Amino acid sequence: MTHPYRLGFAVKVLGAGGLRTADSRRPQSAPHLRHSLELLGPVFDYLDAHDLRMYRLSSGIVPYGTHPDRPEFDYRRQLDACAEGLAALGRRALELGVRLSTHPGQYTVLSALDPDLVRRSALDVEQDSALLDALGAGPEAVVVVHVGGAYGDAPAALDRWARAWEQLSEPARRRVVVEHDERLFDLADVLTLHARVGVRVVFNLHHHRLNPAPGLEDPADALGAAYATWPGEVRPKAHLSSPRTDLPDQGANGRLRLPRLDRHSDVVPPWELAALLAAAPGPLDVMLEAKAKDLAVRALRAQLERLDPELAEAEERGVAQSA
Repeated sequence: MTHPYRLGFAVKVLGAGGLRTADSRRPQSAPHLRHSLELLGPVFDYLDAHDLRMYRLSSGIVPYGTHPDRPEFDYRRQLDACAEGLAALGRRALELGVRLSTHPGQYTVLSALDPDLVRRSALDVEQDSALLDALGAGPEAVVVVHVGGAYGDAPAALDRWARAWEQLSEPARRRVVVEHDERLFDLADVLTLHARVGVRVVFNLHHHRLNPAPGLEDPADALGAAYATWPGEVRPKAHLSSPRTDLPDQGANGRLRLPRLDRHSDVVPPWELAALLAAAPGPLDVMLEAKAKDLAVRALRAQLERLDPELAEAEERGVAQSA
């Protein structure tokens, strides 16, 4: 029998005609977390209506919260001003059984050579961690980061990442998890970070296929190693995507450009999920990183109902366990 699991998606809601998920207005329009919370009410209604129980919040939910030149938007002020609204939204997430997370973007680089970039990256992590704390989220709500740049010396970059992690506040260290990538840092690299500082590891099947760790090539071995970094009371988290296979438009020179394997496709086919779950040693929460967002989850479910009812039923069990 397939282990129970949940499916989730990241940030944008494309269904229901599209729903905004964060206040993305420019500074002169006075954006604020309170407006993001107003937008997230209908988003949570949508999650519930479609039985979606994993959701990645936008790291822009706190507008300009760590901008070095905009102290008036400091995330701590916004969190304090919205404490009641955040607590209410967090209670709703708990009632709905929705697992929340964030994933700061490419400019959050704890391994950077530039101390100022490391400082700003740490602020991004502290902000998202404080946000999840203000929501009252449990230990399953995490802030996912990559190692970042190697700068020609991967061991030194891993050392800088570990030292930056050690400088984070204790609440932030409890939230941060690390994910291997498709080019620079494989699963073995991030497992060394777990061994050094105890950080949990998010497994990404697509990244593992593009950048397999020596000695851990088998997905079952790789996922098992990442799985073991999570405490027993928290369901491990994995990311799932598949490469684009459609041909993009011709370039300016008229030559056909072949699709890149590291680009995410709009949807995820059911056999990718089947492969991931076959490698899992136990229950798993699966974040789809697909361009079609919530519609990709709904499409995958429809395909599973037709092609693999047992796999579809395993998600129902995973969702029921979170209720």
